Formats: sequence, structure tokens, C-alpha cells
Amino acid sequence: MATMARNLALIGAIFAMFSADGRAASLKPIRPVIVSLVLVQLCEPLVLGLGMRASAFPAVAQVAFEVRMIIDLLVAIGALMLLHNLYAGAAAASRYLLRWSVIALSGIFAYDLNLATIAYLSGEYPALLRDLRGLFAGMMAMLFALGANPAGPRVQFSPSRTVTFRTLSLLLIGTYLAVMLLVAKALPLIGGDFARTSQVVFLVLAAGGAIMALPSPRLRGWLRVMATKHLFQHRYDYREEWLRFTRTIGLGGKGSASLEERAVKALADITESPAGMLLMPNDEAQLELVARFNWPTIAVPAVAAEHKLSGLFEQNQFVIAMDEARSGIDHHGELALIPDWLIEAEDVWALVPLIHFDRLVGVVVLARPRIERRLDWEDFDLLKVVGQQLASYLSEQAGQQALMDASRFDDFNRRMAFVMHDIKNLTSQLSLLAANAQKHADNPAFRADMLVTLRNSADKLSGLLARLGRYGASPNHDLRAIDLGQLARAIADRFRGVHPVALTRDENVRVMGNVEALEQTIMHLVQNAIDASDAAMPVYLDVTADCLHGTLEVIDTGCGMSPEFVRTGLFKPFVSSKQGGFGIGAFEARELVKAMGGRVAVESREGVGTRFSVVLPTADAVRLIGAHEFDDSSSKEIA
Repeated sequence: MATMARNLALIGAIFAMFSADGRAASLKPIRPVIVSLVLVQLCEPLVLGLGMRASAFPAVAQVAFEVRMIIDLLVAIGALMLLHNLYAGAAAASRYLLRWSVIALSGIFAYDLNLATIAYLSGEYPALLRDLRGLFAGMMAMLFALGANPAGPRVQFSPSRTVTFRTLSLLLIGTYLAVMLLVAKALPLIGGDFARTSQVVFLVLAAGGAIMALPSPRLRGWLRVMATKHLFQHRYDYREEWLRFTRTIGLGGKGSASLEERAVKALADITESPAGMLLMPNDEAQLELVARFNWPTIAVPAVAAEHKLSGLFEQNQFVIAMDEARSGIDHHGELALIPDWLIEAEDVWALVPLIHFDRLVGVVVLARPRIERRLDWEDFDLLKVVGQQLASYLSEQAGQQALMDASRFDDFNRRMAFVMHDIKNLTSQLSLLAANAQKHADNPAFRADMLVTLRNSADKLSGLLARLGRYGASPNHDLRAIDLGQLARAIADRFRGVHPVALTRDENVRVMGNVEALEQTIMHLVQNAIDASDAAMPVYLDVTADCLHGTLEVIDTGCGMSPEFVRTGLFKPFVSSKQGGFGIGAFEARELVKAMGGRVAVESREGVGTRFSVVLPTADAVRLIGAHEFDDSSSKEIA
């Protein structure tokens, strides 16, 4: 009984050290442990009384003795963990005040731990160690008195989340071992062979359950969520989250993931989401898939979301909780704008906008965490702040890329100016040579042959000069109605014998454009499709029309392209996936079509194929728009 009273007094002293800073937040994670130790210690008189009453029954008395030793073991282990957390979580300036007191208390409970362990294993108290117990406790009490300093500053205890989680893990392991020992010792009381068999079966099942449960990420996640929810004032350790965020974003270099993928991972790690995606606006403010993180299975359409959703994010700058959206909660009118594929995908958990100076840079789609929970105010605040930081990184990268492109264009233009000057001089010289040869050549046959050769060379050089001069110029000065189906048939015939090119649909549609520029664009897209396809796989041309636009699609079933390359490399000048390519063809094709008032769209999946769509206004629509503008201008002049 005296030992029990001493232990309770020492536990009270430890509790007083924890409460020395006067903050409720410091005591919140400690009170359950203190209460558990006190309750366990109060069980010892009951067990002691049971042992004294059952002294006539040696087996029962032995079990009571072993239970007392287990109680001493649990109290000693719990007190040592509390002392460890007290010293490790205290402020650096206050540790010197705790040093001697912690050493003294740790020595007392460490001695009890070893004494109870030896007694439990041997079945009786070792006489010598039991007699020296009081002397050792007295020596430790002197150290405890040495560490007492009432005039010193107040102790500030701030346990880290790592220390708390490790303490909980140790408590769970200790509880598990204690339960195993109690059950294993209780089973032999049944007697007979059945007791021995039950003991073996229990040990096997308990060990198997531990092996299966401990590595489980779901169990660890549940413990982390419960500990964070009940032991801490805030859900997140902001210092640790910031350090992890900066490490993830800064992990660049050769062979590492792109900045877009690292941005998704950094945001997913904060909420413990297993996967995510990044959607970024295109030239028409429509959201398109740019990068994935651990989410290869979800199917994303070519246009992931329309421009209205991008505008809503820019106006309100809010995080969308998809569970709320599925339940019909509408905060800013987003329910009508969220695409169906996001609603139907149950794994989609949240949409986080990346805003930079009131401009939407992208939207991160987060997958549902393993431990399901609802987003709260702290999640919303942290995700919005991190989204703004990621938006600045992505905007900075886009600005650097634009500067690099501008520098390459400047170098390209300088080189092109020199080439055009040289070719122009050469063309003039050859033309003059042809004129002189026509006047002075004596041999008529030679003269005729020379004239044909020189004129062909001059024509070729002139054509090259005209083509080079078209860079940077607009082809909309020679727009006329073009039969899109006839153009598609002509291009298919041109590739006959080289590669199978088939026309799947041929609707009657006439678009407004430049014949030479449009033909050059389609030829380039067909050639790219052929290069990406096997020799026996045909390339398909599909001509369709609606009221205002005509569309010619070039479709192949080749190797396809990644979303990242479509976003950042396909239409970037001087970026090519071909060996020795200049990377100017796709960019030139898009610019030529844009100059004719149309657009080029692309949809591609790796290993499946690619679809290029060239969309141009119909000739009738252009005439109607022009007539309407003429009527408006005439009415203004009359007014």
C-alpha cells in the first residue's frame, strides 16, 4: 500500500510539471494518460486483497502476484513515457529546470520496472533488490530536491505531433502486450488439454492480427485523424506542412516530375489525398487536363470544364467540396457549372482553385482520403493559401517559358532575315543570267535546255522566298470560299501509294479561308499522323458541318501524346518530339488557321491515338456577318 501511495504522489508531481505553464492546451493530451495510470494503480489493492484471501489456493495466489507485477509494469512504463514527453516537449530554455527532476523520477520508475520484470519472470520478489529499493529511492529524492527551483521561470510544455503519435503508438503496443499476457495467463486456469490448446490458438490469432493491423495505412490514418481531432487545437502542424510543401516543390532536376505534377502532389499531401489532377485553362478559358498524380484510371474529357466555371472561381475564389455539391448544397451557383464526370466520379473529393492576382491559373482535383472526413474551415483556409502559392510558381514558370520563346523567336527572325536577303540576291543573279543566256547563247538546243533549268531554279527559289516571307504575315488577305470536302479528297489522293488515308465522312460544306495556307496546314497534320502510325494503320479524314462552322478532323490510332506535352510542347515553337525536327509545324498550322478566323483543337491519349480538328467559319456565315456589319455601318452614316 505504501508503494501505491508513493506512485500516486509521483504521478501527481509529474502532472504538476505538465500544468506548470498554466495552459489548457498542454494538459489536454496528458489528462487521459494520467487518469489511466491512476486507475491502473488503484486496481492493485483489489488484487492484493484477492491474493491474501486465496492464500490457501497457491494457483490463485500466484496469478494474483503476476497481475500485481503487470500493474507495476504498466505504471512504470506509463510514467517513463510521460517523463520522456515532458522533457522532449519542453521549451529549450526550460529544460535545465527539469533536468534533475526528470532524472530522479526516471530513476525511480526505471528501478521499479526492472524489479517488477524480474519478479514476474521468476515468480517471486528478489530479496536483495527489494531491500535496496528504499535506499535507491532516497538517493533519487535528493536529485529531485536539487532540481526544485520555485523562483525559476514557468515551464512551457509544447509537445510536438511526432512525440504525441509515438507516445500513442507505445501506449497501444503496451496495452496490446498487457492484454495478451493477461489472457495467456488466465487461460491455464481452465485446466486440461483444452486450456493449452486455447492458449496456443489465442497467441497465434493475436500475433496474426497484429501482423495484419500494424502495417495497415488505413489504421494508421485513422489513429492520426483521431489523435489530431481530440488532442490538438488545430488539425495541421503548419510548420511541418510548410517544410514538406517546400521540399516537394523544390524537388526538381533531371528525371524528376514536372512542376505541374509536383504541385498536385504538394497539395494532395496536405490533406493526405492519395491522388490528384491539375486542370488549366486553354486559350478559350476552358479547363483541360495537364498533369496527373497517382490517378491513371479516371477518364477526363478533352474539355474538362467550360469557361463559366473558370470565371466563377476567379470571382469567388472558393474551394468546392464535392460531397456538398453531390448533396445539392450550392454556395455560389457552382452546381450548374460542375461537369457531370466530376459529379459521377465518387473518388473526387475537392476542387481547389489556383489564383494569382485574381486570375485563375489552374484547378487541382483532389481524390478522397483513405480515412473519409468532411472538409472544415481549417481545410478551406489552408488549401486556398497553398493554392495561391502554387499559382505564383506556375505563373513564374509560364513567364520564364514565354521569355525563352521570345528569345528564340528573336534569334529565328534574325537568321531568317539573313537567309531571305541571300536568297533574294541569288534569285536576282539567276534571273539576270537567264536573260543574258537568252540573248547570247549560240547553240539553240543548249540555250533551250539552259533556259528551262535556270527558270525552274528561279521559280523554286522564288517560291521558297515567298514561303519564307509568309512567316509572321497574315494569310487573311486572300480569303475565299473553299470546298472542304474537295480539299480533303485531294489530300487523300496525294498520299495514295505512300500511306493509306481514308475519307470517312464528306459533308457538303464551304468554309472561308486561304487555299494555300489551309492546304499546307492539313498536309502537315496528315504527315504528322502518318509519322505517328504504323505502316498498315490508316489515317482518317472526317469532314462535318454545323450552322456556322465547318470541321475537318485528322484522326490516327498511333502512339498518342501525353496531356503535359499537348499543353506545354505541341504548339510551342522549337519543341519537337521528332528526331531532328524543328518544332515549328504545329505552331505554324495553328497560327495560319487562327489568322483565317478559325481554331485548331487536339484530343490525344497515349497508346490510343490523336484527333486534330481544324474548325473554320462557313462562307455563308461570313457573308451574313459581313452584310450585318455593312447594314449597321450604313444606318450609322444615315443617322
